[in-house]
Amino acid sequence: MSSERKIDVPKMTLWRALGRWGFVHGVGRRRNSLKERDYVIRARREYLRVKRGNRNPNGTVKRPEVYLDETYINKNHSTTFTWYADDDGPWVNKPAGVGPRFIVVDAITQNGWVEGARLIFEAKKRTGDYHGQMNWDNFSKWFESQLLPNIPDHSLIILDNARYHNVLIDDHFPKGNSTREKLRSWLTHNGHPWRDDMLKSELFELCMRFAPKPEYRLDQLAAKHNMSILRTPQYHPELQPIETCWAITKNHIAANCDYTMAGLRRNLPTAFAKVAAETCKDLIQNKVADQEDKYWFEDEQLDEIFEVDAHEEELARALCDESSDPYLEEG
Repeated sequence: MSSERKIDVPKMTLWRALGRWGFVHGVGRRRNSLKERDYVIRARREYLRVKRGNRNPNGTVKRPEVYLDETYINKNHSTTFTWYADDDGPWVNKPAGVGPRFIVVDAITQNGWVEGARLIFEAKKRTGDYHGQMNWDNFSKWFESQLLPNIPDHSLIILDNARYHNVLIDDHFPKGNSTREKLRSWLTHNGHPWRDDMLKSELFELCMRFAPKPEYRLDQLAAKHNMSILRTPQYHPELQPIETCWAITKNHIAANCDYTMAGLRRNLPTAFAKVAAETCKDLIQNKVADQEDKYWFEDEQLDEIFEVDAHEEELARALCDESSDPYLEEG
């Protein structure tokens, strides 16, 4: 623009002027579009409202918070960096593929790993998502026998949205693949009228219109033991401090890999010991809490911006309607 107007502005002068006007020169970032979907924003707001409501003014929590998660570690999980002779090149004699793997289920609190909660077993398959190796029966057995007895009473248990975490109670609500008779039965049982000539898709849409809030079997199980469940919003692993604990554990495994299952199992205790109680406390009280506050205030700011944009759009539309060209209307 300065060249078009034949104005010679030194770069540093422009730099200082932009700084005085409040501009910052930094790395541009964009928010994940998946996180900005309306249903995700609503879930994030609801989640953060519960988490903030559980905080005391001094940063401590009113109810003990327990974070649980599952992960996997392959036999050949190793670092990609190595020392090699420059003349020979970076060729490493290591097995092809990732090999068999262990699946790990565990939980943390501000005091570190939950003692007695760790479950480690070898996956039956080498391929596919490790979530496919878990199911409701296995998870609920671990949850009731290993987790609940080892955490404080009245805990708030925080987990993600894996499908075996979200199994609905029996006869709670018909699914999209339910029979026509089951859809009709649910509508009748809940006092909602329907017509004999309604197609299955119409019946399901009618059910969805009156759908109650989902009730999960895991929530019922937790409530029986005076606990509560809180699910992180989708696409937000950064709100789960145990994810960082997995990274620390896997880094040690990678640095000490001997490409055997026996070696992997032997290294696991030392790897988990790398995650100290102080680490968990810092992650929960500082790193994750800061991220929660960041989302809380950013969402409020974005909501105000969207409100202004919507108002300006409405005004512009009204002006266009008022200033319509009569000659165009006659034509």
